Amino acid sequence: MSDSLLDEIAAVVGAAGLLTGSALAGRSAGIWSGEALRAKALVRPCSTAEVAAVMRLCHAAGQSVIPVGGMTGLAGAHESGPDDVVLSTERMQRIESIDVDGRSMTVEAGAILQQVQDAAADAGLYFALDLGARASCTIGGNIATNAGGVRVLRYGMMREQLLGVEVVLADGSVLSSMFNLLKNNTGYDLRQFFVGSEGTLGVVTRAVLRLHEAPPPVQTALLAVPEWSRVMSLLRYFDTGGLAACEVMWRNDYELNTGDFSDIEPPLTTAAPYYLLIDVFAADRDEFEDRLAACFERGDVVDGVLALSEAERQALWRIREDFEPEQRCFERVFGYDISLPIQRMEEVVETLGRELRKRDAGAEVFAYGHIGDGNLHYSIYPGSLSRDEVDALVYRPLAAVSGSVSAEHGIGIEKKAWLHCTRNTAEIELMRRVKRMFDPDNLLNPGKLFDL
Repeated sequence: MSDSLLDEIAAVVGAAGLLTGSALAGRSAGIWSGEALRAKALVRPCSTAEVAAVMRLCHAAGQSVIPVGGMTGLAGAHESGPDDVVLSTERMQRIESIDVDGRSMTVEAGAILQQVQDAAADAGLYFALDLGARASCTIGGNIATNAGGVRVLRYGMMREQLLGVEVVLADGSVLSSMFNLLKNNTGYDLRQFFVGSEGTLGVVTRAVLRLHEAPPPVQTALLAVPEWSRVMSLLRYFDTGGLAACEVMWRNDYELNTGDFSDIEPPLTTAAPYYLLIDVFAADRDEFEDRLAACFERGDVVDGVLALSEAERQALWRIREDFEPEQRCFERVFGYDISLPIQRMEEVVETLGRELRKRDAGAEVFAYGHIGDGNLHYSIYPGSLSRDEVDALVYRPLAAVSGSVSAEHGIGIEKKAWLHCTRNTAEIELMRRVKRMFDPDNLLNPGKLFDL
């Protein structure tokens, strides 16, 4: 990159909007990474107009650009190299307006998810997307990765929360499709090109978000379940009455997160193969307790605890969301995010554990996930096995069960080699054609998702 290009960018975004050299030394490559950001420059525009101007300059110079939001992704879509320009929306955090009657909100792409949730709540409404990185992730990043999280069962993924979007393309042109409409059947739905595109087709700068009426209070329970068939029965039973989240933990995962390597006391001491964490929207706690009692009577549940306060609710969710015990227990752990039909989950997890132990008796798989939407997560202690060996054991069997190598974290660079397990040759080639159409010079997030 030439100094003249940096000078031109600085003229657009100002001194505070361009970080180079020693100014980059304190910048992290992501909240999950201990590494410093690698880039020729970090550009921090303040508006769509500035993003467009920066992209025009980079396009003319043939300069690669890596768009980033909160850098909370787990698939490497935000990774950059020493010759890249990293374009961050961190200075574009405005919540521009809330339409209470229309139940929508207009925001800039750098708005933090939790701030959006709070603003909706202050207006008496509800923004349905929720995930563990809520305090750090951005709306633009949520759109670019089609974020999922714990409310997908009830409200769908990020694409269902998006009414309109504004995007800057690779050549600096602006596509503004900022509709505030649930129904708009007028040809190709252009906003959906950018949902899940991981910054390879354009830079999201603004969005119109769908809001909902505030739901009833959440009732939360942790249940010990004796067999997989009853896990599925419980899912269907509670889904008839306001089920907002349904999370499953295999026994070893529950014990790890409430054992010697955790500061959380186990709320249930009854041993069971599965532990189910459920959120139900229910104003009447007595009615919810009656439904739980019926589960005990049928034998679907052998033990359980109901959160009686918000503090107790958060403590139960910590068991599901905490990742520190595995870091304390193991010197290395590989994380995975897949999806598959729920009726195949027990079989797939058992087979994976067996295949891992064939190769190294000390290897272990900890399984947990959003059972309601078919999203399973693994934390795998590999023993002596390499990442490639474990990847093959996790991803190859998914094709036979019509599963996905990425349920909600995207492909990035981590899963490029395994995309073919979920997408066929014709699909991948069409993705490449779309990329060439939007970005023929391959300047936006090159090398992510697939290679051209």
